[in-house]
Amino acid sequence: MSRLFFVRHAQASFMESNYDRLSPLGEQQAMLLGAYWARHHLIFDRVCTGPRVRQIDTCRIIADVYAKAGLPFPEPSMIAELDEYDGEAVLRRGVPELVAHRHQIRNLYEAYSETCEPAEKHLRFQRLYEAVITVWVNGELMLEGVEPWADFTARVNRGVSRFLSEGGSKERTAIFSSGGPASLMVQRALDLQPLKTVQLSWMVRNSSFSEFVYSKDDRFSLSAFNSIPHIEIESMRTYR
Repeated sequence: MSRLFFVRHAQASFMESNYDRLSPLGEQQAMLLGAYWARHHLIFDRVCTGPRVRQIDTCRIIADVYAKAGLPFPEPSMIAELDEYDGEAVLRRGVPELVAHRHQIRNLYEAYSETCEPAEKHLRFQRLYEAVITVWVNGELMLEGVEPWADFTARVNRGVSRFLSEGGSKERTAIFSSGGPASLMVQRALDLQPLKTVQLSWMVRNSSFSEFVYSKDDRFSLSAFNSIPHIEIESMRTYR
């Protein structure tokens, strides 16, 4: 059997003009993960990343830690299919439509808009985000030019299947991507329904890793989920 470590990127720059870059805390999270793996002498046969800067840089920082420790780390390939779903586009284009027709969404949007205190604003944003994404995942919000949830699911699984099939047996591999694709791997292993899958994605911590065992005969089983043994300080454990 081979073993896959599926990593969610470290903390990105939430609520800033460019989300797709690691925050200073995110860089620390990635370094801690690299140090933890290096300390346990975890050597990989193959590694790949999604196309986003936050995914690539999480992998790059870990590779740098390995180099400083004198340990090998494979040159990562990049797989475009491992990109996250476009939640920003769903929110930006879906909110105006839903506010006009759904009382709950309108209330959540007004509560978010009226809040200035940062912590409360983050909390209310997350509530609005989850409500809108739920409508979209359920197929009740069709947005032209925005990839539907079903297409996102098929895309990610296609990319993962290709990556896993290109290797040999008894490998140790790693994929660096995002929370949505991480939850799809659990769905792949446990046959979850779409709504349960997207709800799971909101619980995936920054720089966490989930472990799966797999084989050429299409076995794909969950071994561990959302692990962060490298982060001991509570304030460094983040979801966004």
